Amino acid sequence: MGDQKRDKLKSMLDEVPAGFLVDSAWMRKMQIRRSSTHDYLRRGWLQPVIHGVYRRPSGRDGSPKEHIDWRIAVMSAQTIMDYPFHVGARTALALRGHVHYLALGAAEKIFIYGDAPRWLANLPTNGLPLLRSTRLFKTAGLGIEPLAAEPDGNHILFLQSWKIRASTPERAIIEALDELPENESFHNIDAIFEGLTTLRPRRITELLTDCTKVQVKRLFFVFADRHDHAWLKHIDRSNIDLGSGDRSFIKGGKLHPTYRITIPEEYLPGKPESADGP
Repeated sequence: MGDQKRDKLKSMLDEVPAGFLVDSAWMRKMQIRRSSTHDYLRRGWLQPVIHGVYRRPSGRDGSPKEHIDWRIAVMSAQTIMDYPFHVGARTALALRGHVHYLALGAAEKIFIYGDAPRWLANLPTNGLPLLRSTRLFKTAGLGIEPLAAEPDGNHILFLQSWKIRASTPERAIIEALDELPENESFHNIDAIFEGLTTLRPRRITELLTDCTKVQVKRLFFVFADRHDHAWLKHIDRSNIDLGSGDRSFIKGGKLHPTYRITIPEEYLPGKPESADGP
């Protein structure tokens, strides 16, 4: 490998911030040969993380296999490697300040939608990435906007100019409803809905009209009616298809009198809200 070519490729790698990731597909796209990759590893320009994924040295002591901040992994895949995916559901709601609690005794679930690299689910991060399709909506990109990542104040390099593609609160709450009951709880969704006082009714109307799952749309209105925020009366329901007939959603649930879907009895109309949850 000639010195001039090596310097050119080294300069290319220098554009990858310390602690950020690249994968084999990106290396091939950049016309970096496998033999060159081995040379970079030997020289310490890259560190192996898992098979086919490498990290730029962070300048700190420690194993390259230590847990990676999931935001660094996501920004690496989105911004450097240009994978077309976004974070959504509770993850996006938390990034946008609508979730104020952490799961105790379990890794934080990171909800990822779209064509994310499969290795993202196997990466040793401080979260539990869950890969999802985008079939919940007909229109790709609806309700997805870039968001500045917040620093954690400790060991990762924070880049003010870098963004995470994430669902807006309007899309994220619909995605979160689709995770009931396996990966979300009614209590958590109820607590989040309580704080969603500033949703944009036009955006909600667009997303609910575009949503492909009747049960998710019915669940949205179950919680929206329950909390009755000011934006609710401005939603145009004329083109939102709620289907017909009863829907059995959870075993042992009670049928909602308006939206005809089974839910825990505690969330039926007229049931008092509890600060401690149902």
